[in-house]
Amino acid sequence: RHVEEHIRRNAPHKHVVLVVNKCDLVPTWVTRKWVKRLSAEYPTLAFHASITNSFGKGALINLLRQFSKLHADKRQISVGVVGYPNVGKSSIINTLKAKKVCRVAPIPGETKVWQYITLMRRIFLIDCPGVVHDVGDSEVETVLKGVVRAERLPDPSAYVGPILERVKPEYLRRQYGVGEWADAADFVARLAQRTGKLLKGGEPDVHTVSVNVINDWQRGKLPFFVAPPD
Repeated sequence: RHVEEHIRRNAPHKHVVLVVNKCDLVPTWVTRKWVKRLSAEYPTLAFHASITNSFGKGALINLLRQFSKLHADKRQISVGVVGYPNVGKSSIINTLKAKKVCRVAPIPGETKVWQYITLMRRIFLIDCPGVVHDVGDSEVETVLKGVVRAERLPDPSAYVGPILERVKPEYLRRQYGVGEWADAADFVARLAQRTGKLLKGGEPDVHTVSVNVINDWQRGKLPFFVAPPD
């Protein structure tokens, strides 16, 4: 919202297009409803970034071509790909180019500088570092949005509980093979035993296991979505 308001106030001549990336991670009905709701404000496209098996690539390229025709008086148009860290901005550009032109990694903060890429004649893409604006999120919300690398957290075990509250137990059992657990600490201990992540004396390696769980969450291995409001 902060970026949208900034453009509306300071650059009203610029167009905003919303790209709902990683749509393959949620049910189709969720994507469809969110696209319908967001389309009331801006052109909105569902997208699955992949060099070999993408979704939404043609629609996005066609939209950019329309903007190019709309601004035929301009020598070129630049398209900034902006968003939270780790939402797939570089992967979207790689998909549009059908080859790897931007570095990607399943961790926040991989893109550190602006990178200009030629998509086609007169259309340039700008791969931007992740944008994080203080909107009053709690520390838990910031971590679960993928803004902070799990490896940099002083106490990653504090975030396992909130993840367990959001993910259905059957998905956790399927991902980790842990049958039952009493609480977050018990879950981590059982997962440590199951995966052999133990310290001297057989104590569970709580730090390493917690980091792994947070990484799985941030990389979309643990199904979760927010349903669009009715």
